[in-house]
Amino acid sequence: MTCPICDKKTDPKYRPFCSKRCADVDLGKWLNGSYAIPAGDTDEDQTPPSEADTATFKLH
Repeated sequence: MTCPICDKKTDPKYRPFCSKRCADVDLGKWLNGSYAIPAGDTDEDQTPPSEADTATFKLH
């Protein structure tokens, strides 16, 4: 297996990365949004919730 950042052989201590540096680079990409999946509006997002979805239950 190779490191997804630099393609060197992975180190079991930092798997799937080869070093702490590459693990930190990957973490930085997650934190700054580089790995974000773009989302678009769908019809489902525009549908208001039903009464059953928003109902509150009273505990006796």
